[in-house]
Amino acid sequence: MSTGQHGAAMSAGDGTADGTPAVLHPRRPTALELSAAYAAGESTPLRETERALDAIERHDPEVHAMVLVDPEGALRAAQDSTGRWQQGRPRSPVDGVPTTIKDILLTRGWPTLRGSLLIDPGRPTDWPEDAPAVSRLRAAGCVLLGKNATPEFAWKGVTDSLRHGHTGNPWGPGLTAGGSSGGAASAVALGMGCWSVGTDGGGSVRIPASFTGTVALKPTYGRIPLFPASPYGTLSHAGPMTTTVADAALMLDLVGVPDPRDWSALPEPPASFLAGLENGVAGLRVALSPTLGFDVVNDPQVEAAVRAAAQVLADAGAEVVEVDPDITDPVDAFHTLWFTGADKVVQAYDEGALERIDPGLREAILRHGSSASAGDYLDATAVRMELGRRMGLFHTDHDVLLTPTMPIPAFGLDRQGPTGDGALWTSWTPYTYPFNMTQQPALSVPCGFTDDGRPIGLQVVAARHQDALVLRVGRELERRTTWHHRLPPALLPGGSTDPTTEESP
Repeated sequence: MSTGQHGAAMSAGDGTADGTPAVLHPRRPTALELSAAYAAGESTPLRETERALDAIERHDPEVHAMVLVDPEGALRAAQDSTGRWQQGRPRSPVDGVPTTIKDILLTRGWPTLRGSLLIDPGRPTDWPEDAPAVSRLRAAGCVLLGKNATPEFAWKGVTDSLRHGHTGNPWGPGLTAGGSSGGAASAVALGMGCWSVGTDGGGSVRIPASFTGTVALKPTYGRIPLFPASPYGTLSHAGPMTTTVADAALMLDLVGVPDPRDWSALPEPPASFLAGLENGVAGLRVALSPTLGFDVVNDPQVEAAVRAAAQVLADAGAEVVEVDPDITDPVDAFHTLWFTGADKVVQAYDEGALERIDPGLREAILRHGSSASAGDYLDATAVRMELGRRMGLFHTDHDVLLTPTMPIPAFGLDRQGPTGDGALWTSWTPYTYPFNMTQQPALSVPCGFTDDGRPIGLQVVAARHQDALVLRVGRELERRTTWHHRLPPALLPGGSTDPTTEESP
């Protein structure tokens, strides 16, 4: 299929919102598919964990998505989970689902190195606590396989670090996976676990989702609690990274509940995020803004795919209009908020730490972080508040906003940006960081491919607390297209190198 066309009607291979699959995908099953297969006795957590570990062994040498793998611990957990299912006493419907964790979130017994040489791995006893999302996944019986690569302190939109090197893209190891949750996105795309939990302070789950053809949600701030508090403050969210919208909704059900360690966490939601997922978009007021009104030049194939996705929703009964929000690019204010946080991170380490970090991070801290005054910070906060006000008013007339997730497809692994000129990552991610400023839910869902087989993502944004709505819109697009069925070349029969080949699940 060429860019600008949308896929055929969804095949029976999708897991449904109630967790009933038609077929268990042999190389990349969803969490909902596994839940139904376990319940029916058609597979076991042990079998699926062995499959996921095999995928890591086969594919990770190419993409370097994992920085820690614990096969012994995973197999023990999978065996225990298998026993619970056989006894009819699973901890939850996702007991035994293979899972990975971005190496920013604390994970009990495993070092959390955050891609930095400043952190000493120490002893297992030095890592006694799970982050809230990890705690919830563990309590549900998910099998934790290991931790995903991140750039140092998750600071940028590609995934490389002095500690762990570069993370490649499943659609071409010579392409970047994006960042900062690039390791999680590559792992999920290649079946190295069904899903992962990432973090997003300026686009860090959505950028790699767009580049890898996967799904990622940055929920409303506070929907997923965080501990310890992010140094980037209330810009930073945790979010599900999956291959389907239904799996993202399911994970949000699991991890989107309060934790006493996060005073800013939202109350437990009144209903499952799976409820209403299949209700469609008829009558919804949808705004399409290809540039947000900023001075952005999209790749023509990206813009064509995004417009085609908007037409899919229009054909489904949505009232789609092309309109820009009444906002301006908040990048300068974002830099102040982001890099003052990064400066505080590095200050926590010993003297000379600034000289031992990613050179790009050091330069950005010196330019935007350490020189910022309290007045600068307050001015940036005022910009943020005004941006939030304007978007709040925008959503009184428009239920959701559609933009490209990224104006470009994935670029070369050896570059920090598409032009290779050393510009900050914010120069090529104009659609993501504004919605960290406003704390709105934003979903990235696949909407096409370039002619040379690189994925394209659509971003769906709604007013704060309307997480269920962005999931519902994303699900309708997914239901009416087949982009999420397309597999990276390494997962195709015979290891085909043709990324345009489709395989029915």
